[in-house]
Amino acid sequence: MAYRILVTGGAGFIGSNLVHYLLESAGTDLGVVIERVVTLDKLTYAGNPENLAGLGGEKRHRLVEGDICDTSRVGSLMEKEGINAVMHLAAESHVDRSIDASAEFIQTNVVGTHSLLNAARLWAEKGAVDFRFLHVSTDEVYGSLGAEDPAFSETTAYAPNSPYSASKAGSDHLARAWFHTYGFPVITTNCSNNYGPRQFPEKLVPLMIQKLRAGEKLPVYGDGSNVRDWLYVKDHCRALALALVKGEPGEVYNVGGKCELSNLEMVKALIAAVAEADEGVSCDDPDALIEFVKDRPGHDWRYAIDCSKIETELGWQPIESFESGIRETVAWYLQNEGWISRIEDGSYRGERLGLS
Repeated sequence: MAYRILVTGGAGFIGSNLVHYLLESAGTDLGVVIERVVTLDKLTYAGNPENLAGLGGEKRHRLVEGDICDTSRVGSLMEKEGINAVMHLAAESHVDRSIDASAEFIQTNVVGTHSLLNAARLWAEKGAVDFRFLHVSTDEVYGSLGAEDPAFSETTAYAPNSPYSASKAGSDHLARAWFHTYGFPVITTNCSNNYGPRQFPEKLVPLMIQKLRAGEKLPVYGDGSNVRDWLYVKDHCRALALALVKGEPGEVYNVGGKCELSNLEMVKALIAAVAEADEGVSCDDPDALIEFVKDRPGHDWRYAIDCSKIETELGWQPIESFESGIRETVAWYLQNEGWISRIEDGSYRGERLGLS
């Protein structure tokens, strides 16, 4: 099967890393033909065309500025491009923003997913053979774990605690319903916290790197004891491509990094990694660099992923250790200061002009 893939949200963090992987390595890794990748992105604040700049000469790729809520346009795009697979990553994803502006999350994550599922189903029934739809979600839909609780599995009951996770839970339920009601070939993945290149600077890892280099205090919520499972983004992209090609329609696959760290441990690891790579940063007294701030409302205490299903059934394993992933991540941000500067001054948003 030759894949002509529509990647929604492909100019964002995970999406852009996925587009690069699809065009650079996935065909060889999976023994398939990646014939075409079309990136559809609304290019809101977190969508950055520069994330795809390295693909400027790649004839198999096209970047389209558009909204997944526009069912008619999305359907026309699928027909025009002969799309036979969708990888749906378009989402509002920042928990803090969802607390302040929940309506945007419901619109994109719930209404947008509904529109996209409808457009894809109608096109698949009309002209696409062997169509596949990968719905990419988060471990946050499962709620919060205690210290001794087992990790989230694919059968863990949903218990979202933030407007963001509630909106993603709603989208997951829609994806499940489209499989069971219409027989639409949806595969769902739920991932743990990603880190790596091209992540918008409001998120913990790039934010801490920038503040360290600027000599600013590192804000940590509460006492820093909240625990997350950290997954290197390129390992996640390999899992997504594998799930698309080999996953069973109607199934859910959890993807985790097998790396539980408290936020405080993560920040201290970043201090050490940045200090190693940048002689202008000292880690002699990491505690002095940290400032504990008021916790956010409804802050989930612990996330952990049991990814044994995707390991056993699809043969996926994370390749990067936490140490190697953090080194690569820090190196990328240090080598791409212009990318960060253009986000900080807002000039990156002008780069979307003239897109079809």
